[in-house]
Amino acid sequence: MLKPAQAPADGALQSAILAALAHSRRAFWGVALFSGIANVLMLTGPLFMLQVYDRVLVSRSMPTLVAIGLITTFLYIAYALIDFARGRVLSRVADDLEVQLAPTAFRQEVAESFAASRIEGRALTDLGTVRKFLMGPGPLALFDVPWVPLYLAVLAILHWSLGLVGVIGAVVVVAFAILTDRLTSRAFGEAMHHSIAAGGLLEGARRSAEAITALGMVPAVVDLWSDKRKAALDAERRSGDSAARVASASRAFRLFLQSATLALGAVLVIRHEATGGVMIASSITLGRALAPIDQIVAQWKGFASARSAWRRLDTALARFAAEPPRVTLPRPLGHLSVAGVIAGPPGSNRAVLQGVTFGLAPGDGIGVLGPSASGKSTLARLVVGLWKPMAGTVRLDGATLDQWNPDLLGRHIGYLPQDVELIGGTVRDCISRHAPDATDDKVIAAARAAAAHDLILRLPQGYTTRLGPGGAALSGGQRQRIALARALYDDPALIVLDEPNANLDQDGDAALTQAINTARERGAAVVVITHRPSALAAVDRILILKDGRQVACGPKDAVLRDLMQNSAAAAVSPDVRPMEQRA
Repeated sequence: MLKPAQAPADGALQSAILAALAHSRRAFWGVALFSGIANVLMLTGPLFMLQVYDRVLVSRSMPTLVAIGLITTFLYIAYALIDFARGRVLSRVADDLEVQLAPTAFRQEVAESFAASRIEGRALTDLGTVRKFLMGPGPLALFDVPWVPLYLAVLAILHWSLGLVGVIGAVVVVAFAILTDRLTSRAFGEAMHHSIAAGGLLEGARRSAEAITALGMVPAVVDLWSDKRKAALDAERRSGDSAARVASASRAFRLFLQSATLALGAVLVIRHEATGGVMIASSITLGRALAPIDQIVAQWKGFASARSAWRRLDTALARFAAEPPRVTLPRPLGHLSVAGVIAGPPGSNRAVLQGVTFGLAPGDGIGVLGPSASGKSTLARLVVGLWKPMAGTVRLDGATLDQWNPDLLGRHIGYLPQDVELIGGTVRDCISRHAPDATDDKVIAAARAAAAHDLILRLPQGYTTRLGPGGAALSGGQRQRIALARALYDDPALIVLDEPNANLDQDGDAALTQAINTARERGAAVVVITHRPSALAAVDRILILKDGRQVACGPKDAVLRDLMQNSAAAAVSPDVRPMEQRA
């Protein structure tokens, strides 16, 4: 029950990820130090070639060659260890980032699932993309870029003209990197947009697999998905082709420049301004100087993907402000007040409910009736704190719902949504809401209250029967009975049931009525949203909604009598008539 925060200002973006990375500040300084040492050690190759050509070949001294070779071997071993260490440190930073942000990203995805307008992408997927980038060669190349001037300075020390060639080469390679960004950013964004749309379509098809298969919709859905994927592949191909062209040109230019450096070195040797060792060492040094920038160009797709994921992730996390400090309120008694509520889905300016007002005391029960799209489920989401009202207030024991810690508030609410989903685990886990401190007595009491105890005992392993995703091993009626037991677990003060008897038979209806009566007798306030009059047997009040507005609210008998007298029942729903009138 996270609450979306206001959209962050531009300056507030990247705060969530950077704040998490700030915990690894010392690790980044360590990587920077290791990178500095590694780049200094990478001068081993040019210096070795310089010594071989200018000292060993001139003196023809084998002991000198052996000594230089041993020193070079030691330095390369040291480089390998340091390079491995900095890679491992970045890997640990990536793991720590996921540990810090994954719970919030998970909560964000859950909260966004019932919002009207969802952010493009998936927070956990984007977090995985950022984590994978941090573990790859890209960040190491970024840490190596600041050391490019070191290699250019070495070239200038060897000869000023070699340093000038190096500076020109670095500028050209940087220009290639900028060109890559300009050519690929738009197409890459289109590819990500279409890919996310295709993923959303696939997710919807999986949820509705039975319906689309039974209705023969699979070919049409496949065509829709294929169109999205084709658009994504086309944009990705355009982006990839542009990046590949620039990367190839950049790589060819670097190889050409190394050869040109050899040629320049040869000219300097001929003019007695440099030695053969300088000629070889300068070519190797130039290649090393341009390597980090060239690697960034070659890895541009990964950089672009990580950058897009970073922005989406931080935007998503920024929508959910950190929970402010709250006073832990006492366990509610069940006084519910809904006053002048105007409400609609999060992220939407369209009001679904307008001016709804009613109140419940502990032990009261109210039935909410109305045709489809009248705002009944919206009211249910408001009452349990899933959505916030645009205007008006929803209070529990005098406190608005945002004064409660959402996780603590949920323990005092019993909610049975219209679409029943059971999180995997055992039946016991499902009923206990996966609470680590759940006791068998509380679980069995909830099951008995929902008249589901005998049903559960008939399962293969009783309460320890493991369920598939969504309770796939159960029938619709069994899932609804167990979900009702979950709603009744630990005697919540407020119970909200949205179409609780949609999948129940006559015995199930009787059990539901008994469960509502029992909950009211112990002092719980109960809200029942239904189309079927059998669910109204256990309530004493009725609220009628039509087109998002409150048509009537009051004692059950009086409201139904007025509806019959004014012929309003047909305008709202034929199901609101008493059972004897429907016979």
